[in-house]
Amino acid sequence: MDVGLLYSGGKDSTLAALLLERFGPVTLLPCSFGITDDYKHALEAAEIVGFPARTVELDPDVARTATQRIVDDGFPRNGIQAVHEHALERAATLDYDGVADGTRRDDRVPTVPRSLARSIEDRHGVAHLAPLAGIGRDAIDAMARETLTVETGPSPEVPKGDYETELRALIAEEYGRDTVEECFPDHVQSRVTGRRADAGCDGHQ
Repeated sequence: MDVGLLYSGGKDSTLAALLLERFGPVTLLPCSFGITDDYKHALEAAEIVGFPARTVELDPDVARTATQRIVDDGFPRNGIQAVHEHALERAATLDYDGVADGTRRDDRVPTVPRSLARSIEDRHGVAHLAPLAGIGRDAIDAMARETLTVETGPSPEVPKGDYETELRALIAEEYGRDTVEECFPDHVQSRVTGRRADAGCDGHQ
């Protein structure tokens, strides 16, 4: 099975790629609205861990709608969810047998409801794969420690190629940096900096 995996350069999406690679080729899919060039961090991480990568261009109108929703809500959950669903839809139109992401069992956002996964599969004729969906946070962290080297720190100090970076930039441009701080809670994020030498599969090191 040839799989395209939505990719940010963080540990979750990288770990998802490691779990899937034994079943067939995996291409990592950094996404970009064209607002910033932060997707390049994900491209760099893809090269470091030894997977091919392909940038997926997202619709800037979706970003504008999402940022308006975030500002109106005062929190990012619904806006980020809308962006993730849009990215999955875009990936499903590409030439892969399956589309995947790094969503986890304990995630509050983004999530992929069963109804959405089935809808994508039925409409686009692809399989939706979420290899971390049944795994808890502590287990995922342990698996990542065994297979990856990871830099962690407060967002946005640790640069990576995820949706939040571009949404933050757009909100800062249209509403000011104070609004960004009001809408986005502090949280720790990760960026993959390497792959442990003994964690290779199918020839990757």
